[in-house]
Amino acid sequence: MSNVKPFMDEDFLLQTDTARRLYHGHAEHLPIIDYHCHLSPQMIAEDHRFRSITELWLGGDHYKWRAMRANGIDERYITGDADDWEKFRKWAETIPYTLRNPLYHWTHLELRTAFGINEVLNPDTARHIYDQCNAMLADGAFSARSLMLRYKVEAVCTTDDPVDSLEHHQAVRQSAFGVKVLPAWRPDKAMAVENPTAYRQYLERLSEVSGVAIAGYADLIDALQVRHDYFATQGCRLADHGLNAFPWRECTEREAHSLFARVLDGATLGNEDVEKLQTSLLLDLARMNARKGWVQQFHFGAQRNNNTRMFRQIGPDTGFDSIADARCAAPMARFLDALDASGQLAKTILYNLNPADNAVVATMIGNFQDGSTPGKMQWGAGWWFNDQLDGMAQQLNQLSLQGLLSRFVGMLTDSRSFLSYPRHEYFRRLLCNLIGRDVEDGLLPESEWPRMAQMVEDICYNNAKQYFNF
Repeated sequence: MSNVKPFMDEDFLLQTDTARRLYHGHAEHLPIIDYHCHLSPQMIAEDHRFRSITELWLGGDHYKWRAMRANGIDERYITGDADDWEKFRKWAETIPYTLRNPLYHWTHLELRTAFGINEVLNPDTARHIYDQCNAMLADGAFSARSLMLRYKVEAVCTTDDPVDSLEHHQAVRQSAFGVKVLPAWRPDKAMAVENPTAYRQYLERLSEVSGVAIAGYADLIDALQVRHDYFATQGCRLADHGLNAFPWRECTEREAHSLFARVLDGATLGNEDVEKLQTSLLLDLARMNARKGWVQQFHFGAQRNNNTRMFRQIGPDTGFDSIADARCAAPMARFLDALDASGQLAKTILYNLNPADNAVVATMIGNFQDGSTPGKMQWGAGWWFNDQLDGMAQQLNQLSLQGLLSRFVGMLTDSRSFLSYPRHEYFRRLLCNLIGRDVEDGLLPESEWPRMAQMVEDICYNNAKQYFNF
């Protein structure tokens, strides 16, 4: 056992001397631009102080919840009424069973980088680690803002509905906090025409905040434009659209008005008509993004809320979603082409959840690069179930084969947790290891070291800063 490497030492994941030079010399100390996350703006504005490591770590982390359920942990200790110590203890009992799951790495990276704890979490160390973390959390140095500063976060973009007031973003901006906290426009509820009852309730709220009486399709677009304009005044530069699948079904303006009128009357549309109306809506939203010069992101390929019993019990976003297998190439191409043909295709990032679509997306972005800006069309980092070593490596390798890895805008957390920033470190180590191994295997010339070092710095930080104009 003398040749066994230490667990997660300073050279974790860095398997060659070149990889180590790239990471420690060019990636390790760069600031973080987290251009897509689900952090609470209110927690940032109020500089929330966490009552325990359980609240900070397990409060909304459905990755951990899924693992605990798979380990036979009762829901009472996951989303139920068990106290903080009991929930943490059950998570510690689960940890030894997460070997080779990315949660094992994330857990120990977070303990080390935030709390300086190098012990392995298990039932024997649980109480000590729980008490040590809680003692440190009692100090203001581990508040929401302090954690962001600790990880050298430069900017974050939250995920915000068109009806959101953005009052917490305003409060952060008016404070002395040195991190940019910007809203990102997420109009998914404005697209949810398949449920007319819930949709009409949403329209009432949209009408109220926009000041536009929504009596028809044109009014809906006007109301959304009012809110889009308001988001722009609050520093928004990104839109984000969560889609089960790209909608594409030809829809005339007359049809859109007619279908929307039926929804207002309470009718439930058939699948084809839902897709027609959603196609029209998404095109109009994308045109707004183009006019503003915003970056638009499309997340697609999730099959959500599969467990109806648990959905009724504890609601959405609780760990019962999975990868979908809907076709994506044809509708995505038609949608992007319609915008490109009219000169209304904004800078775009595509995120697929199904890894079977990797080559599709990697080649699709090349169809719409137009020379207007480097890397205008982006394939986003491994998302959700692909946010792990194998998924990230597949994305980096496929992008390298089909596009320009050097122009990639890099990693994001997509997280609700203030302890998720080590995912950027995880990504940077993997990136440096891939490039470093290519050099040492003779696949890349060592004489191009300055270019490779610059490439690493660009992917980890510079490209995002320039692409989003931060």
